[in-house]
Amino acid sequence: MPRLLGQLGLLPLFAAYPAIAADSAAVQTSTTGALFQTFLALVVVLGILYAFLWLLRRYAPAQTGAQGVVKVVGGVMLGPREKVVVVEVGETWLLLGVAPGQVNTLHTLAKPEGYAASPIGSPMPNFAGKLGEILTRRKN
Repeated sequence: MPRLLGQLGLLPLFAAYPAIAADSAAVQTSTTGALFQTFLALVVVLGILYAFLWLLRRYAPAQTGAQGVVKVVGGVMLGPREKVVVVEVGETWLLLGVAPGQVNTLHTLAKPEGYAASPIGSPMPNFAGKLGEILTRRKN
């Protein structure tokens, strides 16, 4: 093999290779530099994700207040996976039992006369105020 390399004129290149390999092994990587590079990459990825979600929220088709013919009036959780839901279809209300893979009609009734649906997007109760109410009730 060395004779073939010598004939091709490549022997000096391969003879110098162990010296180059020894010099490159002496190069040490900085742990602080590696951590900074990883942190910077994480910040860039999170920034791209934030920008994507902002664009999605800004330019995605918004849900309008009108939900069509079927509207969910309200519901109550009965267990971890079961709930009862009141659904308005035209002028009729349906009381539905919802479980995993199953929806049952429990009762059908006419829409109450004085019922006015709450506007979509109404301000939710203040979290701090709600928490304060709960804490004062617990103290009493």
